[in-house]
Amino acid sequence: MKKYETNRLRNIAIIAHGKAGKTTLAEAMLFDGGVTDRLGRVDDGSSVMDFEPEEIKRSLSISSSFNHLEWNKHKINIIDTPGDANFIIDTKNSLQAVDGVVIVVDAVSGIEVQTEKVWEYASQFGLSRLFFISKMERERASFSQSLADIQKILTPKAIPLTLPIGSEDSFAGVVDLMTMKAFYFENNSSGKIREDEIPSNLQAEVKNAKEKLVEVIAESDDALLEKYLEGQELSPEELSQGLRKGVLNKTIFPILCGSGLKNTGIQPLLDAIIQCLPSPIDRGPTRGIHPATKEEESRQPLEEEPFSAFVFKTVADPYAGKLTIFRVWSGNLRSDSTLYNANKDAKERFGQILQLEGKNQKSIESAGPGDIVAVAKLRETTTWDTLGDEKKPILYQGISLPIPPVSFAVEPKSKGDEEKITISLARLSEEDPTIKLQRDEQTKELILFGMGQVHVEVTVEKLKRKFGVEVNLKTPKIPYKETIKTTKSGIIYRHKKQSGGRGQFAEVHFELSPLQRGAGFEFKNALVGMNVPRNFVPAVEKGVAEAMQSGVLAGYPVVDVKVKFYDGKSHEVDSSEIAFKIAALMAFKKGVMETNPVLLEPIMNMEVVVPDEYMGDVIGDLNSRRGRVLAVEPRSKGQLIKVQVPLSEVLKYAPDITSMTSGRGSFSMELSHYEEVPSHLTEKIVAAAKAQQN
Repeated sequence: MKKYETNRLRNIAIIAHGKAGKTTLAEAMLFDGGVTDRLGRVDDGSSVMDFEPEEIKRSLSISSSFNHLEWNKHKINIIDTPGDANFIIDTKNSLQAVDGVVIVVDAVSGIEVQTEKVWEYASQFGLSRLFFISKMERERASFSQSLADIQKILTPKAIPLTLPIGSEDSFAGVVDLMTMKAFYFENNSSGKIREDEIPSNLQAEVKNAKEKLVEVIAESDDALLEKYLEGQELSPEELSQGLRKGVLNKTIFPILCGSGLKNTGIQPLLDAIIQCLPSPIDRGPTRGIHPATKEEESRQPLEEEPFSAFVFKTVADPYAGKLTIFRVWSGNLRSDSTLYNANKDAKERFGQILQLEGKNQKSIESAGPGDIVAVAKLRETTTWDTLGDEKKPILYQGISLPIPPVSFAVEPKSKGDEEKITISLARLSEEDPTIKLQRDEQTKELILFGMGQVHVEVTVEKLKRKFGVEVNLKTPKIPYKETIKTTKSGIIYRHKKQSGGRGQFAEVHFELSPLQRGAGFEFKNALVGMNVPRNFVPAVEKGVAEAMQSGVLAGYPVVDVKVKFYDGKSHEVDSSEIAFKIAALMAFKKGVMETNPVLLEPIMNMEVVVPDEYMGDVIGDLNSRRGRVLAVEPRSKGQLIKVQVPLSEVLKYAPDITSMTSGRGSFSMELSHYEEVPSHLTEKIVAAAKAQQN
């Protein structure tokens, strides 16, 4: 593919709710653009854009994929993004690299949960948008209902550019309201098109829709509006320019319709992408900060500007190595060069510049403003780094990530694979930053965090396929702790052992007292006199520390305790460090039994976002989980509930909130503090822990 001028470049993302037909639409666009010689299908695994085995298995986009086509002397870079809630952050990430989006709406299902979510993402990035109402050939498909949903739920500024000719089985083509022409498509997915008369039964609807479109376009420009209000007719050129201006200014959101599966209505969409959506030049300068001075910097999308690019995605490949994908914002990059990473203050040497074509890559000589390209095997560079000119550095800001709410304990199927799990998941987390792995020092478990159960399951499948590591998933253990509630002095333990040869003797006198929650452990040496030589004190403290690892109730660590070591006895021959360590350990356990030991549980800070109509049910459910609602704050589309709730009650909250809110609720949580477990629950937890130990 030849190099295009920046104003003839369109970078677009296709975004939607899962299963709305994004990938099928992308396949039809590539076919009509001559990139592929057959129409790829998601259902039979022949899709060019969904090529990962995990995607083919589920008929679901899991990761953003990339391709490009030529249309009407323009180049269109396409990012096909996930729509499932488990992977939707990858969509948000990809929107950092584009200038416009096509929002796909299922003509049967209409606006769904993630449609609203991706609309919000596009708004946050200030992106121009087109709508494409898909699956017009399906039973119960309704253009009018989908149009009403878009205008009511998302924006009243949405306006049709095309109207369908027929629907369901009889869907045959579209009427282009800008040209007032009817286009019919052959019923064999070839995309072959013929122009004909507008059907008589649509004449009135088309006339009405055209009048509304002209009015909306006129309102986008003061000169056009004045001419329109004076009753003068707007020329096709004026309408075209007004439409483009309105879309660029986000005062018009055109709606087109068709079928990706039947390859119907795709060419008018490609025309609209070029006509309406911005080029990198239209986007104007990109802003960042100078890494040293922290002052604002900007770069124009021009080749003569200093080179700068933003890394928005990384792909981990066990064979090809790491693939770093970035959008060039300014300047020019040539192959076999050196990149400067402003985040890491590091130079990176690379060979080829790669243009992504689904699962394949093609080497190109150079990349300029607006190009989305990749290079392989950069050592230091990770997602959200800025690459640029060392003499004129700039830093671009990446998105902030949500805290992944779902967790599973992972254990290797093969002994000795723990280190391999850690290394492999670190590689995968470069590709998907919403994956988190951490070791729970108390339970000794490796905990894998993700955005949902499907997300975690896909990660495990990738572990096996890419790195040959197989793991089992389990519900994580709750990291309970133990503490005491009362103070007691005079806790005495004598360790005496005589079995031939040198014996063992040590006696310690302790006082145990509770500390404030979260204080940890305090050891106080309060010895007076010389009953215990001072060189044995470290051994006593070690014995206490070891005893605290396993409490007397259920074997959980003991916390928030002060131990005062104030007296004891020793023997000049039989006393030793090991004897005092054992005495201290036993004295501590004895003392805990006598100071009202209790169980502590982790309490989580949760933020739950729900639509207004579900708030009552969700708060009621949280109350039933022993939650304490701290605040309810209004949000643009619903309510934010801040609540504290025991971890044991929300380990499997994700499917429950999905069920309660029809998939429209979301949550995040992090550890707040520990609190005493109610006595009626303590008995069950202790019994379960002891049963597991036996």
